[in-house]
Amino acid sequence: MKIVQLIPELNEGGVERGVVELSRELVKRGFESVVISNGGKLVEPLERDGSLHVKVNVCSKNILSAPWRIWKLYCALKKINPTLLHVRSRVPAWMVFFANKLLHLPVVSTVHGFNSVNRYSAIMVKADQIICASSFLIDHIIKHFHAEPSKIHLIPRGIDFDYFNTHELDTTFMETFKHEHQLAQKRVMLHVARITHWKDQATTIRAFLELRAKRDDIKLFFVGGIDPKRISYYEELQRLVADSDFAEDIVFLGSQSKMKELYALADLTISSSTKPETFGRANVESLAMGVPLLATPIGATQDYVKEGETGFFFAPKAPHELCILMQKALTHPFDKEQIQAFAKTHFSLEQMVEKNVAIYTTFSSAL
Repeated sequence: MKIVQLIPELNEGGVERGVVELSRELVKRGFESVVISNGGKLVEPLERDGSLHVKVNVCSKNILSAPWRIWKLYCALKKINPTLLHVRSRVPAWMVFFANKLLHLPVVSTVHGFNSVNRYSAIMVKADQIICASSFLIDHIIKHFHAEPSKIHLIPRGIDFDYFNTHELDTTFMETFKHEHQLAQKRVMLHVARITHWKDQATTIRAFLELRAKRDDIKLFFVGGIDPKRISYYEELQRLVADSDFAEDIVFLGSQSKMKELYALADLTISSSTKPETFGRANVESLAMGVPLLATPIGATQDYVKEGETGFFFAPKAPHELCILMQKALTHPFDKEQIQAFAKTHFSLEQMVEKNVAIYTTFSSAL
């Protein structure tokens, strides 16, 4: 069986990493795995793990170039001759819709986000089978797009527990990091997300500064890339930090590859999103490493934040409330092993792959 996944680009992001991980696991199980995208830094690990990457511009929204790009996609698909297509985003879904007119290939879609309710977004529910990463997404597409419930499958994104474990850590990196940032006797908080308004790093900063005025044993790290289109928000955050009395205790690390080591150093992770999380991969990775999570109760976070067990909820844009919860969480008797067990039970990569494979095989054999 030959599976083709289509995604705009293979750069930083939970969806992109999920495509790479699923591709790797499909190859391990004897499937032929192909990914079509406009390229990116994750192409190298994708190909190293045994998948084929075909570069087609399936990310541009330029209508004028669309006919030519659809023709290129049609030619690529005809040459690849796949068993089925798995679209991961709206632009490739629309391109497949037209390129597939003569090919008649079965199509699976994964709805990753709470997209705007319009005809452009509705393409994601026109697939033959639909995958959603959370129960909240399922409710969303049924309510707003009238998706057929019998076609919908709940498959939370999977976390690779062979990687995200506390037993195989780069201790050299960890010791160097602790020394560089003077973390002896410090409690560490992480906020892992791209720098963008709706991830609301500003609320986390304000809450931290309020708590830092009361105790000097805490440090906050932001991990995540900076979108050049949103540089003004990053500059706003930098000013907020610089104007405080505790600028040395707030650090922007940018994108990082040693994520499990950073989680292992952390006492808390924070997600202050103001829009519903469709899954929140970094949040679940934190739980996989046994680190409790403070999050806003909107979207998929309600699937994995269990009050007092895996973390706590706070209202969006409520820095004072978050400050109180930071203090509470740092003294709360969280059970690290219990948090890890919860994550492994509900969000393992193995579980995600097996559910995807079941859809692929059942769906293709029924045709």
